[in-house]
Amino acid sequence: MPQVVVITGASAGIGRATARLYARRGARVGLIARGRGGLEATAQEVAELGGRPFVQEADTADAHRLDVAAEAIEKALGPIDVWINCAFTSVFAPFTDIGAEEYRRVTEVTYLGFVNGTRTALGRMLPRDHGTIVQVGSALGERAIPLQSAYCGAKHAINGFTSSVRVELRHRGSGVHLTVAQMPAVNTPQFSWVRSRLPWHPQPVPPIYQPEVAAHGVVHAADHPKRKQYYIGASTAATIWANRLSPALLDRYLTRTGFDSQQADTGSDLADNLFTPADERASDDRGAHGVFDDRAHTRSVQAALSRHPAMAAATTLAGLAAAAVGLRRGVTVTRR
Repeated sequence: MPQVVVITGASAGIGRATARLYARRGARVGLIARGRGGLEATAQEVAELGGRPFVQEADTADAHRLDVAAEAIEKALGPIDVWINCAFTSVFAPFTDIGAEEYRRVTEVTYLGFVNGTRTALGRMLPRDHGTIVQVGSALGERAIPLQSAYCGAKHAINGFTSSVRVELRHRGSGVHLTVAQMPAVNTPQFSWVRSRLPWHPQPVPPIYQPEVAAHGVVHAADHPKRKQYYIGASTAATIWANRLSPALLDRYLTRTGFDSQQADTGSDLADNLFTPADERASDDRGAHGVFDDRAHTRSVQAALSRHPAMAAATTLAGLAAAAVGLRRGVTVTRR
């Protein structure tokens, strides 16, 4: 039987690239997002690649609507095998420039959206004692950077929440698995959709990876969920280990570089998707990629190594070595 996979945030970026990979496997793919235009385009791609799509418009911040969407997906496609939490939104600005309702909105989507998705998935998987949930995390879930306090806070919260629930599942001897794929900087449309109060256009901090690299990491995590987390990209491992080895030094480095490194030298006049989708119409569809194709890597050696259990120790040592080099030269940080 083909797998039944649900992806939130499926209309663009990592979610969309992941939907394409599952489509090539012939999977039945439930696609959840707010933007009708992006969802319909993703569904067409899934069908063309050999999968069976089913679209549900839903805001992951709405727990009831998400549950209704899951019910409709199971009715159309069958019992859910894999649930991937990927939807998020954000604000690029100093904390003091972010309003209370904006902060609440980022938290409700980027953190509570994962909580709601996990609850919805577990409600169906636990009675069957089968299923896998993958949280699309970020290196910023362990090492925060300036101008993204709402996003970083949400990603930190996801790590703590997931660790707690994972232990609860183990305690009950459940056959349901929960894992995290920690992402580096990824070239997604978010940098053209994010609400920003920066003087220049938001950009990911290099090195930047294409969404397909991230998607392969997500699918591998879903296929091998017994590991609690996966680091996608050498920069993710380097960032996390650098923070563990010398957080004070990293603070000083980010004080010097963290503002300029997140802004491109072009003006910023963006239509954001914080409260309403930016891809409502077919003409709004942005695909999986952002505007940084000329700077994004299509492969990650570290991510490939991490997919082989025998190389896990070597990957960890490589992360430690990269972190040590980074601390000497001026640590490179990442974002998704």
